[in-house]
This record gives sequence, structure tokens and C-alpha cells, in this order.
Amino acid sequence: MKRAFKTEIYPTQVQKQKINQSIGVCRWLYNSYLAKNNELYELYKSNEIDKKEAFMSANNFDKYINNELKIQEEYKWIDSCGSKARKKAICNAEIAYKRFFKCQSKFPRFKKKKNQDVKIYFPKNNKTDFRIYRHKINIPTLKWVRLKEKGYIPTNAKVVNGTVSRKADRYYISVICEVDWSIPNGEYKEGIGIDLGIKDLAICSDKNIYKNINKTQRVKKLEKKLKREQKRLSRKYESLKIRNKKEKGEATRQNIQKQVTKVQKLHHKLINIRTDYINKTVSEIVKQKPRYITIEDLNVKGMMKNKHLAKAVAQQKFFEFKTKLKYKCNLFGVELRIVDRFYPSSKTCNSCGSIKKDLKLKERVYKCNECGYVENRDLNASFNLRDAKIYKIA
Repeated sequence: MKRAFKTEIYPTQVQKQKINQSIGVCRWLYNSYLAKNNELYELYKSNEIDKKEAFMSANNFDKYINNELKIQEEYKWIDSCGSKARKKAICNAEIAYKRFFKCQSKFPRFKKKKNQDVKIYFPKNNKTDFRIYRHKINIPTLKWVRLKEKGYIPTNAKVVNGTVSRKADRYYISVICEVDWSIPNGEYKEGIGIDLGIKDLAICSDKNIYKNINKTQRVKKLEKKLKREQKRLSRKYESLKIRNKKEKGEATRQNIQKQVTKVQKLHHKLINIRTDYINKTVSEIVKQKPRYITIEDLNVKGMMKNKHLAKAVAQQKFFEFKTKLKYKCNLFGVELRIVDRFYPSSKTCNSCGSIKKDLKLKERVYKCNECGYVENRDLNASFNLRDAKIYKIA
């Protein structure tokens, strides 16, 4: 089976320059493809061209770049990036553009330089490409690059392709390898129901409770520090507007860029803490080898509309939890059941099955009016999810 391995790398200054140039070219090609199709669509709306000419495919745009733009002296810098990486960036833009017209996603946005969300694609063309040792990897065009985590990527695995990315002034490589994998043997226990929440991340029906990582002292300190650094960045932008740009303008912009990097690093650190906690939580749940796991299909978009809870909901990363749980369940042969979002898991009594329609959000203890059953609200919901009869298999 194919598995992805992502780890940090330590490129040299020359390699960093090459990566930054390639990322810049890929970002420019992605944005240019979207701009070109927007231009053609506007011409079609004004009846200047036919419907067939209103869309340019990735192949045609690649030919346009190679045959018309690259031959010009002012666009010679496009060759500083590999041809396969350039083609992959254009194909990604085409996929995003088509998804909008299929009503599968919103219209793709132009990629900004400061967001650094562009990756460089490297296919395996030769036998020497992506050779892996314990402490280094041979990336096409970049040659040998040191790895931060020694021995994490299996040295005997066959690499299909890889991507290099930059985030908060740190560089990462993600490789897809073909590895031998068999479902671990072990006795399956009874099923588990998981109720996701804001007070605690996950409440399981086996009475295991996984706390909210955002309430820890470590995260709170980082958020306070992030707030201070964001204020400093805001002041620098305001002072740049007021100050005469001719006097020390370049030095001011460099200081702003340094402050932007500081803010990005703090954001990245917080993301890593939350992601690591989700990875460990999901791994701990699935490795118990339950017969099945049941979760609720939460309406996260609707929950985000509540201005009092939006930040807390976003920090919990419910979608990432669900995605990683699905992947881990497939890996270990555990059935993942998803209950409809309108299933009244919190309002239903697990003892007699009656529904308490007037249950309020502030009531943290469930008290049944019919049979007198008393239980923690979230734990009662996890019991109901475990015993749910109507569900979909992910």
C-alpha cells in the first residue's frame, strides 16, 4: 500500500534559494492560469468568443507558457523551476477551477506570497532519485538534503514521488512510498461511541475523556505571546503609512518581514501542538482495537456562525480529527460509523430512550424526566452514539 511520510529537512543556503525560486515560479503559474481563464470567461460573457474558447486546459496553458512566454527575455526566469513542478502547479489550478463549476468548492483564490501554501512537486524519473539513508535524502535537482528525524522514512521503501514545502521559514519534504502493510492481529473489543465537544475534545463511551489542549498553560502562554507579536506587527504597518517612505523605507520593510516571520512561527507552533495532540488521541483510540467506532457528522459550518463559539470550534479542528480517524480505522481494520447530524444524541436518554426536547446547552448533567436516569451530558451522548442503529459507514 502507499503511505505518506512528512518530515522537516535542513537544506543549505544554495538549496534554500533554489526552493524559494521554484515556489515563486509555481505560485506565479498557478495565479496566471486562474487569471487567464477569468479573462476568457469575461470575453465569453460579453459574447466576444464562443463557449468552447472560454476555457483553457492545463496542457494548452503549458504550451502557451513554453512557446510564447518563455522565449521572451523578460520571462527567462521561468526556467529556474523544473518542468514537472511547473506542470503540476498548472494542473492543480485546473482541478481547483473545475471543482468550482462542479459546485464542489468555492472559487479558487490567488495564492499570496506571505501565505506560503505552494509546494514543489518532484516525480521519480531516475533510479538515483529519492535514495534514502538514515539521515539524508536525494531529492531531484536539489541533490542530497539532511533530514531532521533520522530513520523516520523507511530506507528500503520504494518512493513514488515527493513534494517540498516551506512553512514559517522551515522546510519540509513529503514522500509517498510503497510499503508492505498488514492489519495487526488482536482481539476486537466492543464498539466505542465518541462525542466531540468544546469543553473536552473527545468523550468516549468507555469513559475515557480527552481534554481540550487549548486550555493548557502552554497553549495559553503561546496565544498571549502571539497577541503581543501581532500588535507589534500592526504598529509597524501603521508607522509605515505615516512615515515618509523615502527615509529608511527599505529597512522598515525588512523589519516588517522579520516581524511577519515571528508571527508565522508562533502560528505554526500552535498548529503543531494541536495536530500532535489529535494524532496521539486518534492513535490511542484506534489501537484499543474496538469492533467499531461511531461519531457524529457535526455541522461545523453552522457552529462557526456563533460568534461566541467560533474561535473555540476552529481550534478544536473537528474535520481534521474525523479525517485522521477515518484513515487510522482503515489502517487497522476498524469499522467507522457516522451518525446523521440531526440524531438527538445529547437529548436522548440512554436508559429508557425518551427524548428531552427542552434540554439547554448550559445543562451539563442529563436528568431524565421519565425514568430519573442521571448522567454526564457528554457521556450520555457517547453511549447513545455507541448504541445507534441508523448510520453510514465511512
